[in-house]
Amino acid sequence: MGSNITVQLQCIADIIRHFPWRKVTVISEQSSLSESCCIITRFMEALRITDSVVEHHCTIPQTAIAEELKNLKTKTNRVFVLIQSSLEFAILLFEEAKKLGMMENGYAWIVPDDVASLLDSVDLTVISSMQGVIGIKNNYIDTSEPFKQFKPKFRHKYISQYPADEEFANPSFFALQAYDATWAAAKAIEKSEKLSSDNIFPHFEGLSGDMTLENGTVRKMETYSIINVVGKSYREIAVWSLNSGFSVEKLEPIYWPGGMQTVPKGWNSTAFLGDKGKVLRIGVPARDVFKQFVRVEYDHIQNTTNVTGFSIHVFEAVVKRLPYELPRVYVPFNAGYYDEMVEQVYHKNLDAAVGDTNIMAYRYHHTEFSQPYMNSGIVMVVTTESEKSKELWAFMSVFKKEMWFILGAMSMFIGIVIWLIEQPENPDFGGSCIEQLGTMFWFSVTVLFFVQREPLRSNLSRIVLAPWFFVILIVTASFTASLTSILTVSRLRPSIVDIEILKRTNSPVGTNHGSLTIKYMVDVLNFLPENIKLFDSMNDYPGAFEKGDINAAFFVEPHAKAFLTKFCKGYTMAGPIFKLGGLGFVFPRGSPLTHDISEAILKFTESGELQKLENDTFPPDCSSDAINKDQSLGPGPFSGLLYVTTGIATFAFLITTVRRLGKYLQSSSCIQSTSVNRKLWRFALILLTQKFRKWQFPSREEYSISRKCKQVGKTDVEQI
Repeated sequence: MGSNITVQLQCIADIIRHFPWRKVTVISEQSSLSESCCIITRFMEALRITDSVVEHHCTIPQTAIAEELKNLKTKTNRVFVLIQSSLEFAILLFEEAKKLGMMENGYAWIVPDDVASLLDSVDLTVISSMQGVIGIKNNYIDTSEPFKQFKPKFRHKYISQYPADEEFANPSFFALQAYDATWAAAKAIEKSEKLSSDNIFPHFEGLSGDMTLENGTVRKMETYSIINVVGKSYREIAVWSLNSGFSVEKLEPIYWPGGMQTVPKGWNSTAFLGDKGKVLRIGVPARDVFKQFVRVEYDHIQNTTNVTGFSIHVFEAVVKRLPYELPRVYVPFNAGYYDEMVEQVYHKNLDAAVGDTNIMAYRYHHTEFSQPYMNSGIVMVVTTESEKSKELWAFMSVFKKEMWFILGAMSMFIGIVIWLIEQPENPDFGGSCIEQLGTMFWFSVTVLFFVQREPLRSNLSRIVLAPWFFVILIVTASFTASLTSILTVSRLRPSIVDIEILKRTNSPVGTNHGSLTIKYMVDVLNFLPENIKLFDSMNDYPGAFEKGDINAAFFVEPHAKAFLTKFCKGYTMAGPIFKLGGLGFVFPRGSPLTHDISEAILKFTESGELQKLENDTFPPDCSSDAINKDQSLGPGPFSGLLYVTTGIATFAFLITTVRRLGKYLQSSSCIQSTSVNRKLWRFALILLTQKFRKWQFPSREEYSISRKCKQVGKTDVEQI
């Protein structure tokens, strides 16, 4: 009967994943070298999904425990995993670790089932040396009825044979396993069958848990208790199984070595800084073109160096959020630019680098970067020029195209409705078809300026015009205000808006000496190297623009903000932003500082303090307010009035149309009736004329038609 070592290693890997430990140190007792290597390899495989790695691993004989622990104490890592050990080796290991101060705050220890399952059989001296240790032990139910019956029998038998060890008489998990294996073998012998036949007891419940037979071996369906050694014994903080992981989302509170409940960070800053406690040497760019980020000032009288700037302020604020002290000193770097400073971190001449350093893929080959503390990208800065605001069609920019269309359409619709209402009764809207059409269009135009001369006789017309006059009043006031702003306020626009123009005309452009923008402009934006001019000071750019030496300057976005903060008049950003990784702090590969600083940056950002510091250092670009933006008015602000006016006009249109259609139908009926009477009279007159040729009668046709038409409200006989 045996435990599956792979499952144990997976359990330990899940414990490591639960805590923020990126690196661990593996310790095993020296036995078979090949076996130890095999177990370590399996453990590394299990750690792959946890984003953690084995930084050190050592196989230690019992005679060299003290020497090896002293060596491990000088390393930065403080998380130790014991993956293969006898109880005797573990007792010696923790006794020596306690002597060396490796069972204090900041350390974490994890032991396997081979050790944790035997803690019930050790004395208080051993428990005392293992305070704060995390262990995994096979889980079994000690409240079941079979276990309650077995325990007193086992204690009685053990005490009878070893009376001096009465305090260790409780059955360990291995004793339960041995009992279950013996029971399974006895049952197999009773049935005269071999133990290797898996169909005898494919599954049964033993004292140590559920059992299965696999290839002649009795195996437990493994679940593990996660225990924490504290006080005179240990306590369970969770249960783990291969299929479902931890039984709870949040583990019970853990007392770590030293008695603290704060999770150890997993590494030691003192060890990181060196055996002699040297302070962290942080490189800063002394030749920075933009002093707002890093400013290095030398006091030759007092022989001191003062380093300030936005990047320094951010780093100092971030370090204050670390849960430990970080001794540090800023070292000005004069031997090159950013790439050379990053290389010095790689060669360990510097412990870190702080400044306006962009996170780039090629720099990741040698170093690591923290979480970016400021967004970055390649941007173009150009001069601004005044727009010709008094051009011929400047007034058209007051309203958007759709607004002009709506005003024209509404004006024509209102004119048509008023004509339909007034035409039958108002002679000012009468005349020939051409005259009526002209009157209708003229009324639509003049009503916009309140200069219409045609009097209105219908109250319905006045109801239609009332809301339309109010719309005209509001729109006219808005138009006047916007047009006044356009004609009086100075408007600026970028002198160049497209980098393609620069490339097509081979225009000279500028950028910082030693900046990554040089490589980006040549490799990505396809500028000719001979067209790129380099500058060592931000103050050199305005003069170059004025002399025509450059037509545009390319910066990373934070540098552009710094430039426009100082030279806010006459310059602006134009064109697209070519995104980069942002500004970050540089650390050696594998440095535990990277994770802690990144977490502190996120906390600083989420608090809102980083944004406030950025706004105070780089106020919003003042030139952006003067840049011409599309401020034309659309129909949105007037939509409510337009809906009301359109609704009233449409309602009046429908009423007038229905009324005139009714009169037309009545008039048609009258005409048809009158036409029949005309035919009868004409026939009668012809007969009378033929019979009495000498008689002369006056024609009554007009009178008869007029009389009948008046009865139906028709007076214009000529239209019949």
